[in-house]
Amino acid sequence: MTTGSKSLRDFISPTVRDLPRSGIRDFFDIVATRDDVISLGIGEPDFTTPWHIREKAIYSLERGATHYTSNLGLAALRRAICAYVASSYKGLAYDWRNEVLVTVGVSEALDAVLRAIIVPGDEIVYHEPCFVAYPSEIKLAGGVPVPVPTRAEDGFRLTREALEAAVTPRTKALLVNFPCNPTGAVLDVATARMIADFVTEHDILLISDEVYSELTYDVERVSPMTIPGIRDRAVFLSGFSKAWAMTGFRLGFVCAPRELVEAAMKIHQYAIMCAPTVCQHAAVEALENGAADTQAMLDSYHARRNFISDAFARMDIPCVRPQGAFYAFPSIVSTGLSSYDFAMGLLDEEAVACVPGNAFGACGEGFVRCSYATGMGQLEEAMARFARFVGRHRK
Repeated sequence: MTTGSKSLRDFISPTVRDLPRSGIRDFFDIVATRDDVISLGIGEPDFTTPWHIREKAIYSLERGATHYTSNLGLAALRRAICAYVASSYKGLAYDWRNEVLVTVGVSEALDAVLRAIIVPGDEIVYHEPCFVAYPSEIKLAGGVPVPVPTRAEDGFRLTREALEAAVTPRTKALLVNFPCNPTGAVLDVATARMIADFVTEHDILLISDEVYSELTYDVERVSPMTIPGIRDRAVFLSGFSKAWAMTGFRLGFVCAPRELVEAAMKIHQYAIMCAPTVCQHAAVEALENGAADTQAMLDSYHARRNFISDAFARMDIPCVRPQGAFYAFPSIVSTGLSSYDFAMGLLDEEAVACVPGNAFGACGEGFVRCSYATGMGQLEEAMARFARFVGRHRK
């Protein structure tokens, strides 16, 4: 038997081979070697899923809910999603029968949508800093990622000027995420209208990832999905991980016009079949009876947001006050360190983990992401250590 000349690397798709590993996961592989670290890193609620939601999962299992659901998802869950969206987004209405798809997290929802719409070479415009998966998911779908930088001076909001500079005849869609991971930025009404006008005038799709939408502070929740006329050229993505502390349940959903849901469902059907049945039953309980739990978590995050924002102000570290999600994105330029060197130094010298800002795109350089989805006691200690580190390294 002869041995071929190809290495195993030669059998791997160049698209996959050339993808970078997640900047978050790479960093936390290092953190995982330490047992003395206060983590302000991974974007996961520190709350356990409320008992009545877990109990519903247990009960459904005891009742034998161990079979496939429809590819689209459990009918009861799709009805509950439509009712929740309509009540939370000023009458935004979808038909549960053919305009909702339940997925394995919002990441799978986005992947299915991107693969359903992209012809190789299509460009997807999105804002940076952004969730680390966006450019890689676009590439895996055969598309071309086109980042639009946002600036702290603008509150990390998109501007029409920046969008116009990015759009080309190959642009297929604009992908937005507000409230934003990692900056905590939210939309105001004027920016939401600008986004809707932009996609309409350029005849492209809008994909709006709103998984953090329930976690908004001080201001009214604003979504481009509520702008008149946008619904029929837009895809709404959300899920249960953040607002209901259900990260391990891995449930997200797509709401969109029937043609788009049907196309995304084909991807989901062949790759996944359906989201876990037990988890879907739990999600119905979350939507129907989880409002008080979400509010209690929101109140806790709000207090932590106030604390961490004030702590950075006392350090004279510039930080746009986050109005959503559970992240602060302070500038560390005054230390003269790169984002990576700052994060590694903070870890080595003070045993505090945060994420280098450039993990979220090139314009995140000069910042770090600090998650305040951790207990107040740990947050207080982490900020004291952060202040010591800054004091030693400020230029």
